[in-house]
Amino acid sequence: MKRVFWALPVAVVAASAASVAAAHSPSAPTLTGVSAANTKSPGFAPATRLSPELSQTVVAQGATKLENPSAQIGYYGYDSDQVNTAGEPLMVPLPSAPTVEAHKTEPDKNTYLVFKKGLHGADPNYDYGTHFLFQGHESGTPGYVTRVNLDADAAHRVTLMTTVPSGDIDGSTWDPWAQRLLLTTENASAPTYAATADYPSTVTDISGAVGRGGYEGVQNDSAGNIWLVEDIGGAKKVNTSGATTAAKIPNSFVYRYVPATPGDLQNGRLQVLRVSNASGQPITQASQTALNSPDQLALHTYGAKFDTRWVTIHDTATDGNASFNANALALADGGTPFKRPENGQFRPGSHFGEFLFDETGDTDATSPENNTAGGWGSVFKLRQSSPTADTGTLSLFYKADQSTAAFDNVTFLSRNLVTFVQDAGDTLHAQANALDSGWLFDVTRDYSHVGTHPIRWIAEGRDPSATVDSGTPTGNDGDNELTGVHVSDGDPTTSGILGAKVPQLNNTKWRWFYTQQHGDNATYEVTLNH
Repeated sequence: MKRVFWALPVAVVAASAASVAAAHSPSAPTLTGVSAANTKSPGFAPATRLSPELSQTVVAQGATKLENPSAQIGYYGYDSDQVNTAGEPLMVPLPSAPTVEAHKTEPDKNTYLVFKKGLHGADPNYDYGTHFLFQGHESGTPGYVTRVNLDADAAHRVTLMTTVPSGDIDGSTWDPWAQRLLLTTENASAPTYAATADYPSTVTDISGAVGRGGYEGVQNDSAGNIWLVEDIGGAKKVNTSGATTAAKIPNSFVYRYVPATPGDLQNGRLQVLRVSNASGQPITQASQTALNSPDQLALHTYGAKFDTRWVTIHDTATDGNASFNANALALADGGTPFKRPENGQFRPGSHFGEFLFDETGDTDATSPENNTAGGWGSVFKLRQSSPTADTGTLSLFYKADQSTAAFDNVTFLSRNLVTFVQDAGDTLHAQANALDSGWLFDVTRDYSHVGTHPIRWIAEGRDPSATVDSGTPTGNDGDNELTGVHVSDGDPTTSGILGAKVPQLNNTKWRWFYTQQHGDNATYEVTLNH
């Protein structure tokens, strides 16, 4: 059957220039900054604004019907728990029941892959092409995985690949040695999964080797190790008067899984990153429980450098293959927790010796640690001599402010340009009167200087569905969120691991995606204007 490129055009409002990216190699895009974030105004659904050098197109949205719907899951971004008389999900509440609508499943992290021999789908007589975009869904019952068939027509556009008992699937990546998608769950009690890319997908629980944690970010290195970044919020801190504050105790870790052999997802060692302070003592949760503790202040100081070491907390050879709580072991064994470090990625061209990861922070404008100890969020740079090295150094790359607060997803656009996008949440949106943005950083710049600021390439809008939800007293959902930002050429071999190649967005083989969670749950492809 003939393959048809299928996409919905999206109106994009370009903003006036606020700043312009510095000159880079021809492979690096030069983007004009969007001057300001969209405001959070009651009942108002502003359009997304992109740098004028960019355009975007919907590749799938919540109302896209699955080619193989089930009784519980019929559409890309909605459960079928609340439907109208035609059996379609209630995307917007009816006047007779203003708080009743279909549950939104929130497609999350995207993984783009190109298979030269193509893949199968629910229709045995259809040619699904070779270009595919995978995502797990962060919510919904049951949890599930979808594949957007980028070469397919509307009827075959999205395939339901598999369901899993637990939702909360957040992160994803492709392990070329295991030939499996790795799917993390942002729930310390839920499994970590591996899944095949062809239909129907076969799913394996790999929690006996990599553990169960609030994992979100997941990334291979060139040695076949798997790096995991955890997102579990900690308890709130109290001040000297005993009053509870909006600052949270760091409670999330960065991990490295070292398989017995590359691709082995059942046998290996799980390690946690331990950071030492200037006195050579480990920075632990205990050393960060007090407001603006010395260790936290030091970690969030420009120019400070800290020694790091990977510490093994579980080894299947001695500890067996039963599922285990990675967060509990990391705490017990003196790992260094951060304020919700959600995602990370290797810098292209660094030979997997430079890993950038973010902290989301406290997502509250009243946190007494915002300007001092990572409350607004941060970006850290971990350097090692190689991806297998046991030691390295950690330094602060960027300390966020209110406008850039609450980093979440990350991807590199070139060797030196990296974007971190925000997930500030409704509380901080209201406090700052600003919706989320995506920010472009040059990793060769020093952001400690006053006035040095990243470039806003996207000021996210708010679709009508999310606007209705945000104004609903019971809070069906909330404002839209930027997630799943992903740049890749889709190479499924070991040469295609994120960070192995320098992205070339001027080359059509390289593609850029992100998802606008909540509301209509649309996934977009971003392209450069020529």
